[in-house]
Amino acid sequence: MRAGLTLRELDRKQFLANLEACVRVYAAAMNPPTGQLPGRYDIMERHSGYAAFRAIAAIMLPDGGEAAAGTAPGGQVTSSTAPGRRATAEGGGTTEGSQPLLVGFAYGFHGSGGQWWHEVVRRAATSMLGARAADDWLGDSLEIAEVHVLPGYQGRGTGLAMMLQLTAGRPERSAVLSTMDANTRARRLYRGLGFTDLMTGFQFPGTDLPYAIMGAPLPLPGAAPGSARPGKPSR
Repeated sequence: MRAGLTLRELDRKQFLANLEACVRVYAAAMNPPTGQLPGRYDIMERHSGYAAFRAIAAIMLPDGGEAAAGTAPGGQVTSSTAPGRRATAEGGGTTEGSQPLLVGFAYGFHGSGGQWWHEVVRRAATSMLGARAADDWLGDSLEIAEVHVLPGYQGRGTGLAMMLQLTAGRPERSAVLSTMDANTRARRLYRGLGFTDLMTGFQFPGTDLPYAIMGAPLPLPGAAPGSARPGKPSR
């Protein structure tokens, strides 16, 4: 990763304290209609209450330092990390250069019944892949909901580092996610980490955009050693 960039794991309270900054990173990375952002905020807030929620923040420290305002003892991110300072779509600059800057975030949680994405995808997977394959991939899964990096920091290993830390040591046998069904930088990243297409051309209710549903056995290649689970889905 770029010098001065560090990763921090956030618990639910820390994630919520920095949720406005995360939504700004999402907006810069995805460029959605402005009217969708309040809904995205609500979705992320709800996700943070799901079982086994884990979030990773990528933070650029001022002057390449290892500690700075906005980080508490132990490297925990506080509400002063980014809220109130806007990241730009061009490179992620802020109005103040002496404060830590949130340049990326990723999070996931244990997939289970009652969660919208899980219900929609598992129902479709059961129909298209069969009940056994659907259970292999989604019966004990880490659902990766969001992975975003400011445009000016993309292509420098930040997304890769966040994905490896997000999945490291997880007890689930698989990781699953959805991404645009196109040859995007994100999809190439996921393929490089061992994700394969489970379903393509998939359309979620309320949108006509094509998505790819992808899955990978855990642990991911290159992840820190952890307790491998028996019965992992085959590649």
